[in-house]
Amino acid sequence: MVDFRRLAIAMALLVVIAGMASAQTTPLQCQTNIAVTPTLRSEGFTEQTGDVTLICTGGANQAVGSQLPQVNIALFYNTAVTSRLLPISNVSNTTSEALLLLDDPGSGIASYYGTTCTGTGISSGCPLGTQANQNICPTPLTGCVEFAQAVVSGGSATITAGTVLAAASSSSSPTASIVGTPNVFQGVVSGNTITFFGVPILAPVTTGATRTIRITNARVNATSLGGGSAAGATPVIASISISGATSLQISNATPTVGFVQGGLSTSATSAASRQQCVSDTKVNVSTLTYSENFPTAFKTRISAQNNNSYAGQGIPGLNGLPNQNIPGQIYNSESNFVLGNMVGGQTAGLADFGTRLRATFNNIPTGVRIFVSTINVNNGGSPVAAPAVIGGNAANTTTVFAQLVNSETTSDGNAGGFFPSVASTDFGPNNGNVPIAELQVQNGSANAVWEVVNTNPNSNESLKFAVYETFTANVAQNSPPPGTATVNMSFAPAPPTYSASSSAAASSTLAIPRFIADPNAAKSLFTINICRTILLYPYVTNIQGFDTGLAIANTSTDPFGTGAQAGTCDLNWYQGTNNPAKITTPTIPTGTVFTTLASTAVPGFNGYMIAVCNFQYAHGFAFVSDVGARNLAMGYLALIIPDPGTGSRGANPLSAAANGTGENIAH
Repeated sequence: MVDFRRLAIAMALLVVIAGMASAQTTPLQCQTNIAVTPTLRSEGFTEQTGDVTLICTGGANQAVGSQLPQVNIALFYNTAVTSRLLPISNVSNTTSEALLLLDDPGSGIASYYGTTCTGTGISSGCPLGTQANQNICPTPLTGCVEFAQAVVSGGSATITAGTVLAAASSSSSPTASIVGTPNVFQGVVSGNTITFFGVPILAPVTTGATRTIRITNARVNATSLGGGSAAGATPVIASISISGATSLQISNATPTVGFVQGGLSTSATSAASRQQCVSDTKVNVSTLTYSENFPTAFKTRISAQNNNSYAGQGIPGLNGLPNQNIPGQIYNSESNFVLGNMVGGQTAGLADFGTRLRATFNNIPTGVRIFVSTINVNNGGSPVAAPAVIGGNAANTTTVFAQLVNSETTSDGNAGGFFPSVASTDFGPNNGNVPIAELQVQNGSANAVWEVVNTNPNSNESLKFAVYETFTANVAQNSPPPGTATVNMSFAPAPPTYSASSSAAASSTLAIPRFIADPNAAKSLFTINICRTILLYPYVTNIQGFDTGLAIANTSTDPFGTGAQAGTCDLNWYQGTNNPAKITTPTIPTGTVFTTLASTAVPGFNGYMIAVCNFQYAHGFAFVSDVGARNLAMGYLALIIPDPGTGSRGANPLSAAANGTGENIAH
């Protein structure tokens, strides 16, 4: 009997202990996860960071019909947030495209705009968890109030907007998901912070159950973080803060969401040397090369998911293009998670265009016309064969390809509709097979912008574009004037299209993406040189009682209609050692002759002289004699040397092509 009483007491204690254990709950806690840590271009103001996901477990059961606790989730970045602002009329100008998603809704839904879940129960079209429709909270400044409801099965309970399906205290089911209520929340941007207000938190409760909170479409200013080699790349840090009506513990509250390094390297072939006195027609003066520093620096506007032309340049969900709204999907495009039908009918996550490359030409001499290839070319200026489907699925068209567009900021528009490419108006000189278009030159400057429409995200790629010039020589009018044209190369758009200060902050009007201007010194493109005549006087002396008279005639005035020219001549003296300093003559007008004596110009000289005259048709004569020319005298014509600035000094002196002067005869 005593043993039985002891057993009964022990059993009672076990019941009490078990009851106490069942009443205990695990704290609601979330593990931070960054599935992909992308590389951000240090030149970019609007670079995409990796999605931040909070995988939450534990927490207490929510009583049926009770309001879910709400929290504010803020992310503080170590640089300015530049996600596009999506203003709400008369409410806020700081709501943005940055989104918080509960339970990754829409992973299996192929609806661009989403629909309201109005069915009754699971069997009537109101799916759970990742199968839920993407429903936007219409009040991002305060969040959305939601309530708990019992788990149902087979559609026995009505699920209406404004409710959530939650595990009730009497249920042990791990199923707990928002149905027909807001599960997409817009972030509010201020400086380097994104805040999501009033996010309802439904605890998973049951062991093994989880709740996913995903933050996507966060863009930041990477230019302030610099960047370098992959080993020395600068991290982008997001510090997560939770405040509100419930405790939410976070592990790893300061995740790294990206690394910044330089995205672009540029080069131009050696500057071409052109002669003012020789007209040019579509002469290839340079090839510009833009190279990725990492494989995803070049991106199309959206991810090309089919083989239709310009499938990477349109808008997802329109004109037959697939959606781009699967949470957690890696798209490798300038756009990220694209969701339409936001408050006010706006679209989140959609970039305006693919990666664009800019060439800014400056110091173009008056009278020179500039042409560029409308597509990328191979080495040597021959055109790249255009893919059969331009801008289609990268799986089938991996050839990197770009096209000239009409401005830095014109949107790509809709797929199957307007794409701002510039049609070729002519063909380059390489067998006439390079499509080219003329640029508009204003005040010596011009811009060319190409957009990437095909790219392979798995390899470093380079794009080359050919540059041509044309002008009509008019030396008498100093046209084109001598000088060196330059080029700066960068991503686009970039200042001065937008100022650097405005580009570095979130905006509702500025284009995405946008970049810094070329930080490097301008590259020389081509040089227009004055057509010179170089005269060699092989023997000049004024020693041992001799002297040399020197004459230079400017014969650009003639009966053949040659344009009158004028210029100085540099007299360069050589006698082995102790060479006299160069002497520059006064300007020698057309139709006149300059004369001097060696004894006056370079007393005690015995050697040769090279005269470099900055005009065409100079001729020279020398007269060597004893002083007074009483006993010995001789004269000779100066030799004309091919201009080394335009060819080889050893070129055939009888060829006009040797220096382009039109007269190059050795006397």
